[in-house]
Amino acid sequence: MLLSGTVVADAETVVADGAVVVEGDRIAAVGSAADLRERYPDHERREFDILAPGLVGGHVHSVQSLGRGIADDTSLLEWLTDHVLPMEAALDAEGMELAAELGYLEAIESGTTTVVDHLSVHHADRAFEAAADLGIRARMGKVLMDRDAPAGLSESAEDALDESERLIERYHDTCGGRIQYAVTPRFAISCTEACLRGARELADAHERVRLHTHASENRSETEQIERERGMRNVEWLHEVGLTGEDVVLAHCVWTDEREREILAETGTHVTHCPSANMKLASGVAPVADYLDRGITVALGNDGPPCNNTLDPFTEMRQASLLGKVDELDPTTLPARTVFEMATENGANAAGFDRVGRLREGWRADVIGLRTDRMRTVPIHDVFSHLVYSAHGDDVAFTMVDGNVLYDDGEHVGVDAAAVRERAREYEIDGSVGE
Repeated sequence: MLLSGTVVADAETVVADGAVVVEGDRIAAVGSAADLRERYPDHERREFDILAPGLVGGHVHSVQSLGRGIADDTSLLEWLTDHVLPMEAALDAEGMELAAELGYLEAIESGTTTVVDHLSVHHADRAFEAAADLGIRARMGKVLMDRDAPAGLSESAEDALDESERLIERYHDTCGGRIQYAVTPRFAISCTEACLRGARELADAHERVRLHTHASENRSETEQIERERGMRNVEWLHEVGLTGEDVVLAHCVWTDEREREILAETGTHVTHCPSANMKLASGVAPVADYLDRGITVALGNDGPPCNNTLDPFTEMRQASLLGKVDELDPTTLPARTVFEMATENGANAAGFDRVGRLREGWRADVIGLRTDRMRTVPIHDVFSHLVYSAHGDDVAFTMVDGNVLYDDGEHVGVDAAAVRERAREYEIDGSVGE
């Protein structure tokens, strides 16, 4: 297939009248549209206004999709303990599958081709099967909670780790490498030391398995860790082995100098979730400082109950604007930097090779956008457009591994209308879908 348009190959490279040639699951060529049409005369041709790498959701909760809107205007710990965890506990296997399908389809139609997905304690198989069937690229794992968990979600560290190992053996590095595993403790205050150390040991026992957890999202959370452990959150995670180049920490809003030094020294990845941090009034992550220290920062939407959308373009805009306000400096987090966070940085955090750029020999994860809305005219700078003006509903085409998943407003090979209808009707303890 030959895709043509303004090609945004990465945060530095734009081909104004360009094309991307896809053969199998790889990009065969990127360059001038005229040259590539001549070189590949027999390829199917598609035209879009803008072509870009698929965006990466560096921290999402697909299985919370059925809880969109159930816990607005609450603080983090109240949001979690009074609303979201009870919702997760009430999900049966059918509900888990449906929530994952809803979340992945929303991501795909909004231009997200890769997710780092924080599931729940039970029925993780259903989410893995949904990701495999729908074609999204995913680093995902079941949640570990062996402490202070509500009824229906608590399990022993031994059981949690045994189940994680079973899932690794079944799903890790499947679908041609498109599905990868992450050992996923919920966060430090819901896991014992044995559970956290066991998570590191389990990841180390399996090649390319990563670790993914929340860290320092809210002041109440960090204060509780300090009371219980005598050290700050990132220091505690470092103590039990949950830092390093194979670790993704979501949020990292409340960190001090020593914690930032640890993140930089260990190569730990951070995922910034600006909309969720604003909605829960958690604070503003020091993203500019992280980047200055060489820390890889990705972007994530978090979950629909604390964001209400999985649109990655919203997250790019919010990240840039929030960073400028935080620093009182309009040059902070410019569009190209934020675009890199949403593409290549996210792919690096997720641990996927040759993902996040449009390059010859790289994975064919490509999105095509239209620019036929009033807010898309004129375009003086394509990065400005993508970060500040574009929306997820501008996406007209989504491809992962060379497979077209979304085309001209339709999900390919999926009855998306049926998924929406099931989501409307599904009830979680009578609180959703009434």
